[in-house]
Amino acid sequence: MTATGRAMAPRLRTPVPDTQSGPTRAPLPDDLIREQRTRLAILYAVGAMLWAIGLVLDEWLLPAGNPWPHAPFVHIAGASLALALLAHSHWGRSSDQRKMDIGLAFMLPNALAIALLNSWEPQPVTMRPLSWIAIVILVFGLIAPSTPRRLFLVGIVAAAMDPLGVWVAHLRGLPVPSPFGTFLMFLPNFVCAGVAVLPSHLLQRLGRRIRDARELGNYQLVGLLGRGGMGEVWIAEHRLLARSAAIKLIRPELLGSGTLADTTLRRRFEREVEATAALSSPHTIRLFDFGVSDDGMFYYVMELLTGRDLESLVREFGPVPADRAQYLLRQACHSLADAHARGFIHRDIKPANIYVCRMGLDYDFVKVLDFGLVKDRNRDAGQTLMTAADGTTGTPAYMAPEIILGEVDVDRRADVYALGCVAYFLLTGQLVFEAETPMKMVLQHVQSQPVPPSKRTELAIPRELDELVLACLEKNPENRPQDAQELFLAACGCNSCNTWNNDRARGWWEAHLPDLTRPLDPAQTA
Repeated sequence: MTATGRAMAPRLRTPVPDTQSGPTRAPLPDDLIREQRTRLAILYAVGAMLWAIGLVLDEWLLPAGNPWPHAPFVHIAGASLALALLAHSHWGRSSDQRKMDIGLAFMLPNALAIALLNSWEPQPVTMRPLSWIAIVILVFGLIAPSTPRRLFLVGIVAAAMDPLGVWVAHLRGLPVPSPFGTFLMFLPNFVCAGVAVLPSHLLQRLGRRIRDARELGNYQLVGLLGRGGMGEVWIAEHRLLARSAAIKLIRPELLGSGTLADTTLRRRFEREVEATAALSSPHTIRLFDFGVSDDGMFYYVMELLTGRDLESLVREFGPVPADRAQYLLRQACHSLADAHARGFIHRDIKPANIYVCRMGLDYDFVKVLDFGLVKDRNRDAGQTLMTAADGTTGTPAYMAPEIILGEVDVDRRADVYALGCVAYFLLTGQLVFEAETPMKMVLQHVQSQPVPPSKRTELAIPRELDELVLACLEKNPENRPQDAQELFLAACGCNSCNTWNNDRARGWWEAHLPDLTRPLDPAQTA
């Protein structure tokens, strides 16, 4: 997955003046600079290898070698510097743009070393082969984007290293060409310094075009977070406020042909926006803005979260203790209780759609995401999941039996069943039913009784929480908690696992996700 996409972000009818323009603006968007930084790291690795090969050739393989006594030191120093910068490009704390500037400066010691090696011994005074310095200038012009002026100045200095080497040879008493002859001999170096400006100019123009293409009202798209069947999610920055956000974009080709599938996707997107905007629980993802661009791109702006979805959390760190699972479950219930009270059914509750994050000073703060399959019982009365245009929807591992069977009146108790599956996954790290195919899995949800979660994990699970999860997984909806509010109250009543709190959550984050516990910057606290 790349961070660039393909001009996915459209321009709106009312553009906002670009407050970031000016000499301090980076020549390329941040995500493209990160890609260039990766290429620069490859260049460092290749440079270190070439210096090492030169050392081997001069010291052991070539009969004459380089008679300069300091030549091995030059080779070793060049390789060491390249390796040091390679490490800095991966682990250094400098900004990506700063690393690119350092990479550009790396051209100069390389050019000086090449010039000294070239001119230490007597050379032809009429013509020499093309200097490696010319190649270095061209390569750095392509790999290390900078302003054309800066690149030209550094390139000219690098090109002058060969004449400097000739002057050193003259001081040592070696035969050298005349000053004019020296200039003609190394003219290709200076020509390459001028030519290297062209890709830099093109990269800057590309950067401006990409920035313009990524403007959505007051928001500037910064980098791609993910891509799915419906579109893309980008991290964005508000250009007037110190606030980051996430923007979901729906590709116009999915919405513009007028087919039944396109109509369904359009309705799903609009339904997700309406449902999310209507909900007020702090544990539901917040919506900032939405709209349609000139070229038909649907988009909406939501808060940017810092943390992990529950699926990633369990896959990375294993099942969670019972008290933490109950702590997270209560918060998810709070969001869904608000939705159920307003007549909404989520229909796609699963660990990937429940995000645990840092929110200000709160840790293990749950946010419920993705209301794209939400059903409004007040508006869609009389319509079932099997007769709706969407057909049977949801994720097989978390789908209630009545959804699978196409029952006439699927209600909020289907979300309760899915929450039971989520709690089961949190406690055990396993799905309620494992199967080779989705069809076999859904059949087990309809026919088979689940094994109690306490029997599938070595972690201690109190009996009352064990029974609450199994109650959520009852085949008959009448035997489950009847909505998320009832499940919330039942979870709060599990007194044997009420010990997890914000202090314990913060300790866990500091131990396992220390990068996410550092002091928040202004963009995160806005």
